[in-house]
Amino acid sequence: MIGAFQNAVSIPELKRRILFTLALIFVYRIGAHVPTPGINAAAMANLIQSQAGGVLGFMNLFSGGALSQFSVFALGIMPYISTSIIIQLLTAVVPYLERLQKEGEQGRKKITQYTRYGTVLLCIVQALGMTYMLNNVSPDGGESIVMNWGVGFQITTVLTLTCGTIFIMWLGEQISERGIGNGISIIIFSGIIAGLPREMGSMWALFQAGSVNLFQMLFFLGVLVSLIALTVVIQQSFRKVPVQYAQRVVGRKVYRGQSTQLPLKVDYSGVIAVIFASSVLITPTTLAKFFENPNSQGMGQNFVQLLVQYMSPGSWLYMILYAFLIVFFCYFYTAITFNPTDVAENMKKYGGFIPGLRPGKSTAEYIDQTLSRITLGGALAVVLIATVPDFMAKQFSIGWYFGGTTMLIVVGVALDTMKQIESHLLMRHYEGFMKQGKLKGRSSSF
Repeated sequence: MIGAFQNAVSIPELKRRILFTLALIFVYRIGAHVPTPGINAAAMANLIQSQAGGVLGFMNLFSGGALSQFSVFALGIMPYISTSIIIQLLTAVVPYLERLQKEGEQGRKKITQYTRYGTVLLCIVQALGMTYMLNNVSPDGGESIVMNWGVGFQITTVLTLTCGTIFIMWLGEQISERGIGNGISIIIFSGIIAGLPREMGSMWALFQAGSVNLFQMLFFLGVLVSLIALTVVIQQSFRKVPVQYAQRVVGRKVYRGQSTQLPLKVDYSGVIAVIFASSVLITPTTLAKFFENPNSQGMGQNFVQLLVQYMSPGSWLYMILYAFLIVFFCYFYTAITFNPTDVAENMKKYGGFIPGLRPGKSTAEYIDQTLSRITLGGALAVVLIATVPDFMAKQFSIGWYFGGTTMLIVVGVALDTMKQIESHLLMRHYEGFMKQGKLKGRSSSF
């Protein structure tokens, strides 16, 4: 592996892409420490610390600690992800958006433009709600978070947080275009990794204080390692469907018949389903948290408090809905990225068929049924990986918030980035990260 990294920096284009990605991550991490004007940073940090296991703690983890300091990147990239989910769901039901998606590059650019507009609107709503939340709540010390409440503070905060999210979105697009990996995923990845030392320090402090014994800590870490291994297996696994191509003549060339395989991935969504499910669940709770006022009473406030209580990360209702949404988005993302009918038609066009099945409709139905079964298995495995660490941390009172969701994102993004680097290496006849072959060649199959 060390040799592979040496080869990576020896290729000028790949070296530029890696350095460009690292430079933009550095810019993102600097922005996460630039405070928003008019905020008491110490009081904000105390509030986030008191809400470490709740909604605000979850948002702070995804923002890479930016929310705890209420920096210009406090909203993070989640508004963009939420808007992307809405646009993708609307694409399946709105004919105009469906036509745009089928128009190729120009259609995708138009959809991206609509996503940006939607992100700006959602940022304004969330930022405005956050200003009212900060004015209504105060940490245990009683010190006010907002220094000078007024119209000026509201306008400044909304503009600052909205521009911060738009800038993060731009950074992600630049990484995708000129760097390595998916830009948005890399941004989330860097924020999560930045919070890992803090989480490890908190866990060690609990051990020293006697709140967690050695057996519990080692057992929990052992389960995490096992789930990381399972994550790698799920991300790399596929089902091999045998395909036979008959002999055909094209012009003066004769193509002999051959046997090959159609690989169907167990989990086409990767980390997308987990990110989407987290974003959908965190949005209503976040909005309710913004308008929660502990000092007032009434039916509306009681409903808001119950919503925050039962929909916070770690609650049973949250876990059940989270599992359901992961399965839903696994199927949804597979449906929009893999079309069995198109695959069957292409096979038929080039003289390919699955043994025992007629080309065309029968082949498409078989591929669709097979894909549905293996996607269910992959989705349930993702649910297991995403929920077990959170459940164990709650049962053992470990206080570890680097749970299954963040673990799936970190491992998935790392694998995708390694694949992209390895493809650059193999195109130039270099060895990949392992001497036994490419990452794809090491994928599990069944």
